[in-house]
Amino acid sequence: MNLIRVFKLIKLKNNCTRRMILTSIVQNKIRKYRDDKMAENSELIERFFKYVKVDTRSSETTETHPSTDKQKNLALILVSELKEMGYSVDYDEEHCYIYSFIPSNNGNADTPVIGFIAHMDTSPEVSDENVKPRIIEYKGGDIELNKEKNIVMSSIDYKSLDNYIGQHLIVTDGTTLLGADDKAGVAEIMQMAYDLSKHPEIKHGRIAIGFTPDEEIGEGPMFFDLKRFGADFGYTVDGGTLGIIEYENFNAAQVRMIIHGRNVHPGSAKHIMKNSICIGNEFQNMLPTDQRPEVTEGYEGFYFLEKFEGTIEKTVMEYLIRDHDGKKFEDKKKLFLNAAEFMNRKYGEGTVEVYMKDAYYNMIEKMKDHMHLIDKAYEALKNAGVEPSSEPIRGGTDGAALSFKGLPCPNLCTGGENYHSRFEYACVESMEKTKEMLLGIVSLYEKETYDSLNEKISR
Repeated sequence: MNLIRVFKLIKLKNNCTRRMILTSIVQNKIRKYRDDKMAENSELIERFFKYVKVDTRSSETTETHPSTDKQKNLALILVSELKEMGYSVDYDEEHCYIYSFIPSNNGNADTPVIGFIAHMDTSPEVSDENVKPRIIEYKGGDIELNKEKNIVMSSIDYKSLDNYIGQHLIVTDGTTLLGADDKAGVAEIMQMAYDLSKHPEIKHGRIAIGFTPDEEIGEGPMFFDLKRFGADFGYTVDGGTLGIIEYENFNAAQVRMIIHGRNVHPGSAKHIMKNSICIGNEFQNMLPTDQRPEVTEGYEGFYFLEKFEGTIEKTVMEYLIRDHDGKKFEDKKKLFLNAAEFMNRKYGEGTVEVYMKDAYYNMIEKMKDHMHLIDKAYEALKNAGVEPSSEPIRGGTDGAALSFKGLPCPNLCTGGENYHSRFEYACVESMEKTKEMLLGIVSLYEKETYDSLNEKISR
């Protein structure tokens, strides 16, 4: 082969390589553009954006039900949308509960009625007024949320970001929470309902949909009517990271403690003054320092000093007591009460008043007899290409109280992260997979009933 021919071949090869590289670059750009447009134009994400822009912040101080009337603003939107889809709606306007029903289309009365539940309120801890959601393609590193106010989501502080490189994240401007807890769950359920209305070829039994207020203040199930809901079992769609199915949660107690002091001029205070602030601090130091939220994880419980306000004369302290293990939970409460009793012996009877009440219990006690719910969720996730896993909830969910009321109700992921925070975000791809999981659960129960019917016929 002569040199001229060699050079021609090299040139041709280089040109081909160049074209291949350019083609690949163009294809990648087209793919990225397509993915970005998909994220922007997703019906699910459009719903989510609409819902998070509605202020539904609950309140711990109003002592009304719902705790804030503005939660009804979102409820009315959902009622209207469900009716537009052609579904019947039973709206408890007084207490702000929505019960809606998708009729069966499989002709089999033996198919169980599945319920899906999410809450409309957002946490009182951070404002949800004027939420400004936007989609970014996450490429790694820190996320600048607000250039003007220098608000940055640090990839060092928020390690979960490492799991989302190359995906689309919904973030805020850093001045409010996002509201993915639990408007992501609301949007996913609503999109599932919409998809079923447009695709009658997806066979299913009767489906119940429930939306609750005030979950964030522990009162979501307070007026939830199981008879009106009419489900055999349910799922709360109120979790976080994609793939995680939860059926264990804390046993929980709430404590309000009032410490009565006695004031006098500090110059003549010896043996007279009782500084309620100091007594409160002394009490806090009596509780185990290795059982605080900031140093616990997994199944480890804690004492959480949530509020400390006081003067010399009077101090109010509010605690959360949590543990997954029932015995350890009772032990924690006993230790707390013993510490209060000790302070009364030391400083005089009536110095410390304790008002303690149980809030909810670990749903595993009810779920262990209904593990088919977990199995179906796992299978639906696998069918969607997601590897499922479970971990204990280090908190509570409506599903815990509902399980003890008689509705077995584990908790499903939604695709959100950093809840109750200005650095909250949700992943577009995860939300779409969650909706796919919901549809998958519906189909799996329908298939199970169909297979069972065929088996009976074949006999």
